[in-house]
Amino acid sequence: MEDRTMLTFPAFFEHTLSRFGSRDALALVGKKPLTYTETHDRIRAVMAFMEKLGIHPGDKVAILATNQPHWAIVYYAITFMGAVAVPLLPEFLPVEISTLLEHSETKVVFASEGLLPKLIGLTTDFLVEVVRIENFGVVRSYESWPEFDADAWPANEYDVKEDDLAALIYTSGTTGNPKGVMLTHRNICYTAVKGYEIQKILETDRFLSILPLSHTYENTLGLILPMYGGACVYYLGKPPTPALLLPALLEVKPTTMLTVPLIIEKIFRSKILPAFTEKKTVRLLYKIPPVRKILHRVAGKKLMETFGGELTFFGVGGAKLNKTVERFLIESHFPYAVGYGLTECAPLLAGFNPQHPVLQSTGPCCKGVELKIMNADPRTGEGEIWAKGFNIMKGYYKEPGMTRDMITPEGWIKTGDLGAFDQHLNLFIRGRVKSMIVRSNGENVYPEDIESVINNFRHVVESLVVEKKGKLIALVHFNQEEIEQRYRYLKNEVANYVDQQTEELRLELQEYVNARVNKFSQVQLVIAQADPFQKTATQKIKRFMYTG
Repeated sequence: MEDRTMLTFPAFFEHTLSRFGSRDALALVGKKPLTYTETHDRIRAVMAFMEKLGIHPGDKVAILATNQPHWAIVYYAITFMGAVAVPLLPEFLPVEISTLLEHSETKVVFASEGLLPKLIGLTTDFLVEVVRIENFGVVRSYESWPEFDADAWPANEYDVKEDDLAALIYTSGTTGNPKGVMLTHRNICYTAVKGYEIQKILETDRFLSILPLSHTYENTLGLILPMYGGACVYYLGKPPTPALLLPALLEVKPTTMLTVPLIIEKIFRSKILPAFTEKKTVRLLYKIPPVRKILHRVAGKKLMETFGGELTFFGVGGAKLNKTVERFLIESHFPYAVGYGLTECAPLLAGFNPQHPVLQSTGPCCKGVELKIMNADPRTGEGEIWAKGFNIMKGYYKEPGMTRDMITPEGWIKTGDLGAFDQHLNLFIRGRVKSMIVRSNGENVYPEDIESVINNFRHVVESLVVEKKGKLIALVHFNQEEIEQRYRYLKNEVANYVDQQTEELRLELQEYVNARVNKFSQVQLVIAQADPFQKTATQKIKRFMYTG
C-alpha cells in the first residue's frame, strides 16, 4: 500500500480505479461483470439517490439482502458518503430485524426481493424508507417518493476520515440486549491490508463469494480485500446449494474462496473418506501413512477439479478445522489457508497462506497486530488471548460499560479465546474461555477437543459436549439419511432398523471416544440429537442454547 492511500473505503477504491478501471470488479454468475469504472458510476448514482432519501453523514442505512453486486454497490455508497452501513443477516427473524433497526436508529433499509416479507408491517421510530435492492425502487415511503436515476451524481462532496464509523455489525439477532460492533474505516481497511500481506491479491484473481456479506469475515476479506487488489468477485445471488454451487465453480473457475470448516468437512466425510473406508483392502492400505498420503494426493487432484481447477487460496475461518480433515488438506496439497479473528477485530488477527500450513494452528499473528497470552498456565502455556492494533473496534454501540469490560484502558481487547504459542510463534486455539469445563478434580477439559474426535466417527454430522450434573454428555447429530441409504434394502423395516442402528452407534461412539481421550475427558453419556444444531453465520454451533 502506498503511503498516500488513506485507510478509508473511498480512498482504497479511487486507488484501485486509477490502476484497474477497465478490469472486472463485480459479477453475478452467468452475467456480464461490471468493471471498476462501471461500478464507480453505480456507486455515485446510489449516493445521489440516498441524498434524495435524506441520508447524511453519520446516518444508519441497513442492508438486508442476499449476496449480489448491488449489495456491494450499496455498501460502498453508504460508506463513501460518511453514513454507516448496518448489514443484517438474511436468516434473522422479523422480530430480530425490528429490534436491530430500532437499536441502530436505521433510517433506510435496502432489501432483496425475497426478504421484503420480513419487513411487512415493520415500523420503528427512525425508519423512513424501504428500497428494493435489485432495482432501487422505493417499496414504501412516508414522505416523498424519490426515484433512482442511473446517470445521477451526488450533489455533495464527502470528506471521509479514517476514524469515521463505517459499519455497525450485530453479531447475532437478539430480542434482548443487542450487541452492535462499531468498526471504523481504519479498522476494516487495515485488516484488508493485513490479509493482502498474507496472500497477495492480483487483478487477475477471481473470488467466488459463498458466505454472507453481512458477516465481517466475508465483508472485509471477500469484498474490501479483492477491491484493494483489483480482483473480481462473483456472486451466486442465492444460497450456495450444491446444485447451484457446482456449475458456478466450473464456470467461474475461482482462484480464491473463503469458507468455514463445515463446508470442507462435509465434502471430506461424504465424498472423500468413503472411498478410503468402504472396501476392506483399501481401508487396510489407508492405515499405512505412506499409502495414505498417495491416496490423499490423488483425491486432492479430483477435489481441485471440482472447485474449477484454478484455486490458489481456499481460506478457512470462523471455527476450528477438524484435525483429520486438515491433515488430508496438507497431504493432498490442496491450497487451503487458516485465519483467526473475531468481529470486534474486523476480523483478522492471525493467519497463514497455502505455502506455510501449520497443522491445527492459525499461524502467526498478522504484522502490526499484537497478541499476548494472559494468565498463562505454567504447565501448558495456555491462557486467554488478548489483542491490540489498528483493527480493534471502536466499541459496542450504546454500550460503554460493555465496551470497558471488553477493551482495557491500554487498548487490549479480551478475545475470550484460550490459546498458546509454539516456539515459532504460531498460535494454537484451544477453545472459548466460557466453554472450558473445569472438572471437580480441578482438571480443565476443552469440549472442542472431544468434539473433534466425535466428528471423525462414521455417520456423525456434528456434536456438542456439555457438562450436566458433573457428567460429560455428548449431544450428537447423526446423519439419518446416510444410515437409511445404507440399509435401504430392508424397505418396510428401515425405520425401526435405523432407530436400532442409531442406538448401536450411540453406544459404540462412547467407547470410540473414551479410547481416544484422557481420563478427565471421558464421556459418560451420548445422546442422539434429532435435529441439526442452531448455528451462527459462520456455521458455529450456538453453544449457549444447549448448555443450560
